[in-house]
Amino acid sequence: MNRTKWIAVAALAVSAGLALTAYGAASWDWFGRARGAGTIEGAAIPGEAIAARGQVQSAAAAALGASGDDRVLFGDLHVHTTYSTDAFMWALPILGGEGVHPLADACDFARYCSGLDFWAATDHAEAMTPSRWLQTRESVRQCNAISGDAQDPDVVAFVGFEWTQVGRTPNEHYGHKNVIFPGLEDDAISRRAIAAAGVASQTLRGSPVALNRWLPFLDWRNRQDYFDFQHYVREVQAVPECAANVPSNELPAECFEAAATPRDLVDRLDAQGLDYLLIPHGTSWGFYTPPGTTFDKQLEAAQRPERQTLIEVASGHGNSEEFRNWREVTLAADGESGECPPPTRDYEPACWRAGEIIRTRCLASGANAESCEARAAETRLRAANLGVAYHLLIDGEQPTDWLEAGQCRDCFLPPFSHRPRTSVQYGLAISNFDDPAPRRFRWGFIGSSDNHRARPGTGYKPHDRMRQTEAAGASSDEWRTRILGPQAQPSDEPNTDVTRETLLNRAGFQLTEAERQASFWTTGALAAVHTQGRTRAQIYEALQRREVYATSGPRIMLWFDLINGPGGEIIPMGSEARMSAAPRFRVRAAGDFKQAPGCPDFAAQGMSAQRLQHLCGGECYNPTNERLRITRIEVVRIRPQNRPNEDVAGLIEDVWRTLPCNDRGQGCVVEFSDSEFARARRDTVYYVRAVQEPTPRINGAGLRPTRDAQGNTTAVDPCWGDWRTPRSDNCLADVEERAWASPIYVNTTRR
Repeated sequence: MNRTKWIAVAALAVSAGLALTAYGAASWDWFGRARGAGTIEGAAIPGEAIAARGQVQSAAAAALGASGDDRVLFGDLHVHTTYSTDAFMWALPILGGEGVHPLADACDFARYCSGLDFWAATDHAEAMTPSRWLQTRESVRQCNAISGDAQDPDVVAFVGFEWTQVGRTPNEHYGHKNVIFPGLEDDAISRRAIAAAGVASQTLRGSPVALNRWLPFLDWRNRQDYFDFQHYVREVQAVPECAANVPSNELPAECFEAAATPRDLVDRLDAQGLDYLLIPHGTSWGFYTPPGTTFDKQLEAAQRPERQTLIEVASGHGNSEEFRNWREVTLAADGESGECPPPTRDYEPACWRAGEIIRTRCLASGANAESCEARAAETRLRAANLGVAYHLLIDGEQPTDWLEAGQCRDCFLPPFSHRPRTSVQYGLAISNFDDPAPRRFRWGFIGSSDNHRARPGTGYKPHDRMRQTEAAGASSDEWRTRILGPQAQPSDEPNTDVTRETLLNRAGFQLTEAERQASFWTTGALAAVHTQGRTRAQIYEALQRREVYATSGPRIMLWFDLINGPGGEIIPMGSEARMSAAPRFRVRAAGDFKQAPGCPDFAAQGMSAQRLQHLCGGECYNPTNERLRITRIEVVRIRPQNRPNEDVAGLIEDVWRTLPCNDRGQGCVVEFSDSEFARARRDTVYYVRAVQEPTPRINGAGLRPTRDAQGNTTAVDPCWGDWRTPRSDNCLADVEERAWASPIYVNTTRR
């Protein structure tokens, strides 16, 4: 056969191959398909079940001497579905996922599994295409449409989104914030979900979140899930960017809108004339927060701190409440470069542990002590300047090598690598003195789940860790290698290719630790509101006026009042008052009900057994008539800075007072006053924690450390999100669940 004929035959073969490939791709959906919002199955909960909830609450209030008209409703204002990129990834079979979790699942779960009164859809704006934003609004409307009487609905669903800002350095970092809208009509909701400019958007749009192209063929049975994820990413990248210099209200609906700072986000929302709640969350979670970050820059007037009226104290990612006086790094005047501080009795900086790992390897290689100390010192310094990517310095490192480095060892359910200067207590203690009157945060407290499996309110029972928390990971060591790549050989010198300059040019969460933080995933917290009824407007108004509180997950009942207001009136949690006399407070608290196994009888009437099992895993919020006991009331007093550079450590008094709770099954009532207030003549913030008797909690012990007689951590036993910890192991440990009342802000009367 001559050359011309060979070319003709080859061309025919290629054409035939391409045709067959195209046919196969089309028929097998190799190009992927869009996953929708799903179908809501559950009908409204029977009216008698909702009435029974109200009667139980009225009885609890009456037993504590509170008004019987005061309703306490529980909800979750932070819920992700597989419209969020990380949620979709965790749903993939390669990470042990059980498939996509659309918005419809969240509605049915809130109604039947967790039995909530309200919830909000808050998928990441960075992946919210115009089509997904439309479907989000429509699905939330459908959830509300089947909620029964609008004046007494079984559940209220809100539309929202998460602004997922991440900075590579402390000066650039503002953190994540949820935006919640009160209404359901289009003119009450942002035209677009507004993304965070920078790393979060670049990861998805500029440097594609692409899985290994061969994964569908390595896991052929589940190939469609991988094709669909790639289609999901391409959909995001296909949306054109909005013009940066055009006001939000003048932009077309079909573009990708982004805001770089809280100020930009507020400006864009305000340009549309919207009412909304702007809620920071996960503020001290070190998984993405650069070491050394503080809240201070967010108190600048330009960043519109007055719009952030609520803060999420706790979630399934941990508790961001507590301040500690140790530092992760010691920053220079530029706010970016730093040094590694030495460890204290209670805390070992991760940069210090990096040096110790290198020192140990160096000594094991036979090098002399002086040389090994020099390598350790170099490693510490470099690690202190690499932000969340410090671990990349150590070739062949294992998560257990880090022991408890970077972790708060004495915090209640802390987040991974807790950053104390972005904690709630630190934020309440600082002041900005750019204007004559000090500028301060005035937050109300809520909790929520930050669940990424469309499961609002997962904290009702400590069951099924792989469903109810964010736990995810490879099914075997082989799959771990396929996901993370081959393990580097351990070296006794720091990796010279890892520098600050190279990392600043890389985007995405590949720079952060992905396995060690699995031990910090737990079930979700809750938001509680004091209202006179169950309507959407009443719930939103309670959130606006900050008459709200957070719980770590249980439905603890809590009232916190200033009982000698300036005019003799009673002032509830979340309020602000100005007075000269000693403030006096009253706290009422009752524990959550103990849970019965299984689900309430009405659940089987509202949804199919198959769907109940799929969503709830056979376990729902199913209260008995017996309450858990409140053991004590803890009072926290914070006296905010009244001059620049005043040391914050001396202003946060935690615990200022501990009040025993003589709870015999119905809760307790306690009172306290501050006789020092008038003499000190300082503005003061007061809030309380109602602490419940110990009960089991998923990942309640974090890394499960072993410590020697001196308190040094000698080993850890992580609760892995992958095959190394059996799915049947919920990694339970007893903890003292709690509720945090929103503060009462008592300002002194100045002469």
